[in-house]
Amino acid sequence: MRPMHNIPAMRTFCFALLLLCSTVIPAAQGEDRIASRPLNPASAPNVPVLDEEKALKLSQSVVNQPVGDFTLLDRDDKPVRLASYRGKPLLVSFIYTGCFEVCPTTTKNLQKAVTSTVAVLGADRFNVISIGFNQPFDTPSAMKAFSTQNGIVFPNWKFLSPAMAIVDDLTKNLGFSYAATPAGFDHIVQVTLVDHEGKIYRQIYGESLNAEMLVEPLKQLITGAPVAQTDAVADILDRVRILCSVYDPKTGQYRFNYTLILEIAGFLTFFVYIAWFLWKEMRIRKRPRV
Repeated sequence: MRPMHNIPAMRTFCFALLLLCSTVIPAAQGEDRIASRPLNPASAPNVPVLDEEKALKLSQSVVNQPVGDFTLLDRDDKPVRLASYRGKPLLVSFIYTGCFEVCPTTTKNLQKAVTSTVAVLGADRFNVISIGFNQPFDTPSAMKAFSTQNGIVFPNWKFLSPAMAIVDDLTKNLGFSYAATPAGFDHIVQVTLVDHEGKIYRQIYGESLNAEMLVEPLKQLITGAPVAQTDAVADILDRVRILCSVYDPKTGQYRFNYTLILEIAGFLTFFVYIAWFLWKEMRIRKRPRV
């Protein structure tokens, strides 16, 4: 049956029912919390809702698990293998193009966070993909229109459409849960961070994504990855620059922390001095006594 969110005339009805995408509250004091906005079950007992406990359990159960080599279509109908993203960290978000509230909001917030992340890490250090899970409606053309409407122009950010036959396996593999409702979908709001080896490293929850939520785990992955054999010195210096970038909550931007550089320089100076002192003492002791 064609979902009601795909019928423009029902948009007002959708808002009236408040049956839009679920909202995930960011982690607080070490606990991940999920809050959805379905109809009141007492007033609509037959309306399906997302089981929040099971959704979060599935989401966390896939951490440290490998991402399968699924093949999807990009906005130009060209096949893209998820395995082709190995070698760099990857951010994965699930959306559906008929969503009027949470998906566009989440995508715009992700866009802002990615903009700041690119400024710190560079666009060539990581990739981003948004996957349309409402098949057969989230076609490459629909995903292209969605990305255009939201002004996504990053060269390292693609919008992909899976075949209907692989949606269930793909969403389970990445720990994404959703439930169809008369007005669309109730779904967990998460961004999945995949490491350079293709394993799920972390789940990041909530509509209100910011640069700190993305940059900090990405810094861990980038600085912990093997150093490139070509131009290793430049790679190491770039990693030092990344490590010395700190988040400023007042501006919501990253800045270079010169204090850390001074601390490192002070430590190296102290280490060199201790090494010189020990070498000098050893030479004195080795001198023949008269």
